[in-house]
Amino acid sequence: MGMQQATERAAKPVYVLGVSAFYHDSAAALLRDGMIVAAAQEERFTRKKHDAAFPAHAIAYCLHEAGITLADVAHVAFYDKPLLKFERLLETYLAFAPRGFRSFMLAMPVWMREKLFQKHVLTKHFRKIWKGFRADTLLFAEHHLSHAASAFYPSPFDKAVVLTMDGVGEWATTSVALGNGSTLEMVKEIHFPHSLGLLYSAFTYYTGFKVNSGEYKLMGLAPYGTPEGAAPFVALIREHLIDVKPDGSFRLNMDYFDYATGLTMTNDAFARLMGGPARTPEQALTQREMDIALAIQTVLEDVVLTLTRSLRAEYGVKNLCLAGGVALNCVANGKILRDKKNFEHLWIQPAAGDAGGALGAALLAWHTHAQQPRVVPAGRDGMQGAYLGPAYSQTDIEQRLRAMGAVFEVAPTEKAMIDATAKALVAGKAVGWHQGRMEFGPRALGGRSILGDPRNPAMQRDLNLKVKFRESFRPFAPSVLREDVGAWFEMDTDSPYMLLVADVVKPKRRKMTKAEQALFGIEKLNVPRSEIPAVTHVDYSARVQTVHADTNPSYHALLKAFKAKTGCSVVVNTSFNVRGEPIVCTPEDAFRCFMGSHIEVLVVGHCILHKEAQDPALAKDYKHMFELD
Repeated sequence: MGMQQATERAAKPVYVLGVSAFYHDSAAALLRDGMIVAAAQEERFTRKKHDAAFPAHAIAYCLHEAGITLADVAHVAFYDKPLLKFERLLETYLAFAPRGFRSFMLAMPVWMREKLFQKHVLTKHFRKIWKGFRADTLLFAEHHLSHAASAFYPSPFDKAVVLTMDGVGEWATTSVALGNGSTLEMVKEIHFPHSLGLLYSAFTYYTGFKVNSGEYKLMGLAPYGTPEGAAPFVALIREHLIDVKPDGSFRLNMDYFDYATGLTMTNDAFARLMGGPARTPEQALTQREMDIALAIQTVLEDVVLTLTRSLRAEYGVKNLCLAGGVALNCVANGKILRDKKNFEHLWIQPAAGDAGGALGAALLAWHTHAQQPRVVPAGRDGMQGAYLGPAYSQTDIEQRLRAMGAVFEVAPTEKAMIDATAKALVAGKAVGWHQGRMEFGPRALGGRSILGDPRNPAMQRDLNLKVKFRESFRPFAPSVLREDVGAWFEMDTDSPYMLLVADVVKPKRRKMTKAEQALFGIEKLNVPRSEIPAVTHVDYSARVQTVHADTNPSYHALLKAFKAKTGCSVVVNTSFNVRGEPIVCTPEDAFRCFMGSHIEVLVVGHCILHKEAQDPALAKDYKHMFELD
């Protein structure tokens, strides 16, 4: 009997919880015997974009998904080391003194009250979940190592170079690690204040967008710039702002930046260099901002390519993993993939920002602290398509929608639901699509998406202005059947996480007339570029998501049904939210967004809702409900 009990005890699964919090994009991730059970950002539950609070809701979801309590968790891992960060803060203020005194006086009380004692703060939070929580359960990982672990351990590679690029962790802003089996060793770092992420964020700020969320906009604006307009700005950036060495290492000229100790990203010297003050948020965009966006995107790509080529030559490893906020720059990622002097294989963590640090911290605890071996994931990777959030049963969906006052019909089968959705897309409707598990990371991947017909020339403008309530220039991504990707885009590789940009194939393009080419940047938006104009950017590029039957069978089946009706195996896919709102999580979130925007059809599980059938009294002014991003 004793031997049997010992065997049962040995077979008991080991759970590790990873947490990121207190900066932005707080999240939680849970492992069972090293495999990912669940992961989610706190913002999806609190409905507060980029929520930095302790992720109590995300933790509760992860524990519920596994059917356990916090008492069952062996280790809790936090994604960075607060004391190292405090050391960097103090040393930076001393190095720049007397500059930054006001910023120092604002920062110190928060650190002395909360951040310096983060182990104590975290323990208090966890004891609210379970009174028996012990502080010695907590483990702390370095920020960039958490990022690197999130990229390497779920990757399909036994061996890889891991490049992390972001704003800043404790000290590191760019780091290189070598992954081999279950080991992950940091080999190189570039330290604060020299940061590619902060350089890009400085230009995000200068062009009038919000730091830590507007970087996507800057990237989307760049193709509206002209090479001749961008060239002088490229020269200024290279001559005055960044010094890049042949191996891709770099230093920034801090005379032009204020982020190290000040309250803004750039200073007056930066404005004088660039020829004028920063654009104010929501001010009309001019060709100048478009040219500046193209300039900084060009410089970023050049630095990243120089760095990755150097790493390929130095280490001789054929595989590259990417993490950190800069890894969400899908245009640069596409350049790495297509560069013949670069790595043969590329894998990018879909939650590349700080949310993914929660997963990385958990994986480090499992492989490094607990010294558990790594099994290289079979198939594409270990992220399960990034569908790691909550799902809802059909019965639950119906009860929730009825309680909201929704009017809906229930499709008798999955096939009937998919056919009805495909018909709505063909009819030109904007469709809210809420199916299966919610995505982990910033991209909607066919779990919580707004869909449209990519062949419709008006679809991009209408979705931006009437549905998303956001700037008209922002591009939309195509979802395409993996088996058909080469027929539509100049790529033949998996891109399940919408993190690679490729051009539309030439036979599908439409050449612009001279009159159309002469139009002012944003006016080019209304000129069809291809057979799928709603997802073709002004430079013929697209941020491609390949859809796979094994990770998202419903979405794959929808694309097949749309193809059967139209001959087109591509749909418009944008995140299910309005500007400034986190991606929807629950059926209630989906219904509120549906009623507060110009989405015409909502499909939640097998429930199909038409806008004209709903009670108009349930509509809300959603456009002004969320803080602008």
